[in-house]
Amino acid sequence: MPLPTAPAELYRHGLRLLLEKDVPAWVDLWDENGILEFPFAPPGRPQRLEGRAAIADYMRPYPDHIDLHDFPEVTVHQTTVPETIVVEMRGVGRLVKTGGPFDMTYIAVVTVEDGLITSYRDYWNPLAVQESGADFAGADR
Repeated sequence: MPLPTAPAELYRHGLRLLLEKDVPAWVDLWDENGILEFPFAPPGRPQRLEGRAAIADYMRPYPDHIDLHDFPEVTVHQTTVPETIVVEMRGVGRLVKTGGPFDMTYIAVVTVEDGLITSYRDYWNPLAVQESGADFAGADR
């Protein structure tokens, strides 16, 4: 089955891959020169990853930290630029290390060109991560 190419469908497909813990397939949704940014990253955490290889290295251990169960709230907003969407969402699951609950809200600004993610700005709350005891949130580690 071919991958979706429209930004909203590609994004939703990526969420399904994360729920399936298929990080390599999620990384395959990225352009070779894609950029992943965390504008609110706390000190000591990366604020910008450049290129699919860097994103793959960063995301590889995600399932070892967060066991995602669902994205119960996902709202996709189309912008005036057809390739760019703004997504409001909530991810829930458990923290692998402690077994405690994981519940995080996100806003993402995502650009897709030629069926691949070229830019992803992940606006998550690092204070909520500290309160949960997580050492990995969104894609933060």
